[in-house]
Amino acid sequence: MNKINLKTYKKLNIPKELKYLLKKRAGNTLKFFGFKNSILDIYITNDEEIKYLNSTYRQKDKPTDVLSFNINENIGDVYYLGEIVISYETALKQAIEYNVSLEQELTRLLVHGIVHLMGYDHERSKKDHKAFFEKQESALAMFN
Repeated sequence: MNKINLKTYKKLNIPKELKYLLKKRAGNTLKFFGFKNSILDIYITNDEEIKYLNSTYRQKDKPTDVLSFNINENIGDVYYLGEIVISYETALKQAIEYNVSLEQELTRLLVHGIVHLMGYDHERSKKDHKAFFEKQESALAMFN
């Protein structure tokens, strides 16, 4: 059974229903990709904190929508995939920009992060970009 840990920045007022939905969708996505006994941590934060993380780990001094931190380690019989950090503020802005619901945008960012944790990278080459987004879109299709 997959275990999803979801934490939020204390000053964000995210509805419990939305947190539940994201945990459920994370679990469904892991199952879709064949994970059976894994751990995934999700942290939803604000632009200020994700900007700090983006600057520290990617040398990009600006907020971003999602970051993924690979762990990819077996702990006993459990596979610890890693952590996904999502900016709630950026997700809100992008939902408006892309004319989608906040739930849809957060789901897209969540799946995007999971695909990164699986080792895919859309910035290396055109071939990698294509493979990454095919994987992402195949998972997102189950939520439409």
